[in-house]
Amino acid sequence: MKTIICGAGQVGSNIARELANERVDVTVVDQSPELIARLRDTLDVRAMVGHASLPDVLEAAGAADADMIIAVTFADEVNMIACQVAHSLFNVPTKIARIRAQSYRKPIWSDLFSHDNMPIDVIISPEIEVARAISRRFTVPGSFEMIPLADNKLRLIGVRCDEDCPILDTPLRQLTSLFPDLHITIVGIIRESKTIVPSGDDHLETGDEVYLVVDASHVARAMSAFGHDEPEARRVVIIGGGNIGQNLAADIEEQFAGVSAHLIEIDKEAATTAAQMLSKTTVINGDALDPEILVEANIGNSATVVAVSNDDEVNILASLLAKRYGAERAVTLVNSTTYSPLLGPLGIDVVVSPRAITASTILQHVRRGRIRSVHSIGENFGEVIEAEALETSSLVGQSILDAKLPSGVIVAAILRNDEVQRVDKSTVIQVGDRVVLFAVKSAIRKIERMFAVRLEFF
Repeated sequence: MKTIICGAGQVGSNIARELANERVDVTVVDQSPELIARLRDTLDVRAMVGHASLPDVLEAAGAADADMIIAVTFADEVNMIACQVAHSLFNVPTKIARIRAQSYRKPIWSDLFSHDNMPIDVIISPEIEVARAISRRFTVPGSFEMIPLADNKLRLIGVRCDEDCPILDTPLRQLTSLFPDLHITIVGIIRESKTIVPSGDDHLETGDEVYLVVDASHVARAMSAFGHDEPEARRVVIIGGGNIGQNLAADIEEQFAGVSAHLIEIDKEAATTAAQMLSKTTVINGDALDPEILVEANIGNSATVVAVSNDDEVNILASLLAKRYGAERAVTLVNSTTYSPLLGPLGIDVVVSPRAITASTILQHVRRGRIRSVHSIGENFGEVIEAEALETSSLVGQSILDAKLPSGVIVAAILRNDEVQRVDKSTVIQVGDRVVLFAVKSAIRKIERMFAVRLEFF
């Protein structure tokens, strides 16, 4: 596969890193000589300085024989024009664009991105994706990650092991006998920044961040098994009234009828815009680092504070200050990876990475074979993949034991005839199965080939 990435910022460089690690032919285009020089020094990709929407620049980048263009520059218009040029002049099959301005995505303009107008196959809005990722966490109190899988029949849950976790130091192979009716598979552990693909002999320790796949109907019991019985948040304070804050507040108003929300925004114009857009949210124009503003927002009686301003330092400090004034839980948006090792010990409960969420969303459309969804976990750890087993798949008719899966792969669950199947090494994969598995980065290409559609299928 040959891919052109327009934009060498955080999202573009992250996608380039992911694809380069899988030996994809990647060319990155950006106007910044500094960003391009950094990519050349750190990644095995072709990188060139240029304006990404210009035909001669795209031609020099190899658009004539590219399979995909991913336009994630900071300018929506450059991203759109790059995709249009790639389609009209070079017939690039797949075009993905990041578009921030919500005006372009209003329902009344839904024909704008049709094939006859501006043929963009996939539109990514980081603000909407981040807001959705945060609101999903509200449905599973105590989790730092929650992603629905397999038509909502399964959940990918991220949970932190505290000192009172009842299954600490228990070999994982014993969990089946301890909880025989609980459909749960632990697929990844992050311990002190080290990643672990668990085996039956591994155990959990205090501070571990654990990723697990669980039957949707068993989520509450699974969280209880990990010592998390927190009630659902009823009072939320959102810090930052930009696109993410507004979209999050709108999601809360629409999906969580019993939740009352306050939104704090320091910019008067942005606060006014938010107040006009939101009907049930109390909007406060003020500084979230001002204790008087926090008191006005009733922070001491708030279950969750969500800091999503465009300033990492403000988000971190406001979260810590809010917890000191009585907030039970802090969800904090942080763009820079520099702070990651510090945030847990400081008391930040959930860290949200916009670049990781956006990159994960885009990678769903990069994966080949019968891949239905892809979700990255950890920092370059691996992916939880949902794939369909067709007649031509090399896995069909084989047990998991005999399938010779690559090292670093765990089959977590199977959805068969709309029923969740608990799996073990003797489970045989059948045609039509929706297989949910975890794969480390080095094994992903092999998994794609196992689920590939071969010519004889047609």
